[in-house]
Amino acid sequence: MPIAPEKTVSLGRISYLNVLPIYYPLEQNIITNNFRFLYGPPAELNNLMSQGFLDISSTSSIEYARNYKDYYLVPDLAIGSRGPVQSVLLLSQIPIDQLDNKTILVSAQTHTSAILLRLLLKFHYQLTVFYDSGDISQSIEGSQLPVAFLAIGDEALRLRNHSNYPYTLDLGHAWLEWTNLPFIFGVWVVNKSSLTNYRQNIIDGCQKLLAAKQWGQKRIDFFSQIIAEKGILDTDQLRSYFQGLVYDLQAKEQEGLKRFFHYLYETKEITEIPPLQFCPSTY
Repeated sequence: MPIAPEKTVSLGRISYLNVLPIYYPLEQNIITNNFRFLYGPPAELNNLMSQGFLDISSTSSIEYARNYKDYYLVPDLAIGSRGPVQSVLLLSQIPIDQLDNKTILVSAQTHTSAILLRLLLKFHYQLTVFYDSGDISQSIEGSQLPVAFLAIGDEALRLRNHSNYPYTLDLGHAWLEWTNLPFIFGVWVVNKSSLTNYRQNIIDGCQKLLAAKQWGQKRIDFFSQIIAEKGILDTDQLRSYFQGLVYDLQAKEQEGLKRFFHYLYETKEITEIPPLQFCPSTY
């Protein structure tokens, strides 16, 4: 809902490790701000954003593509990779090229990654596969294991060395191999109505996000150390993970995003190719 000028900016926050360098300095008030954080997986934040309950949010690239007329992009802020992303993985019991006519289980938490998988398997690997949606962790602990599944975020980091699934396809690496471009999984967007009604609040919020990105990008070792204490990955693994991520949305990243939108249009996932419209007065 629209914010009053004296109130906080509602900011959607994906609950994944990969965005910690952006949100940590804001949540810890190292960079002072007036945000109210709302947490959730990408699909949930997409819905909240499209319904107008968030002013600014990290959201799936496909959410921007489908509803770009309602949004501006926060300039030079994204989450993606220029190669292996390590947290968007297809894990399989059999070699990837043998998945023809098999069913893949896809996490219900993702929109962009699920579409990317479909594009890669259809056009890059030329496979015909079927898809089912469900809870990944619950399914692989059952008696009937899926032959393959797509996991994202922290779940993918936790399951990437699962003994029952020795074959792995990193979707970020596969996209680079296919297009020679970075892949942008998520962007930060501003609700146009919020900018219209509370312009300075929103512009200030965007500038705080960009300042947080600059702070976080300089402290990857720090984040690797504090997350390692939770036992998901060790410090070296986390450093490798963060160093493989892209937080910028410069020319090459924009080219990768536009290429993805082109494929979405070709496959009728969207009805028109959206322009990249950036929030004004935020540089």
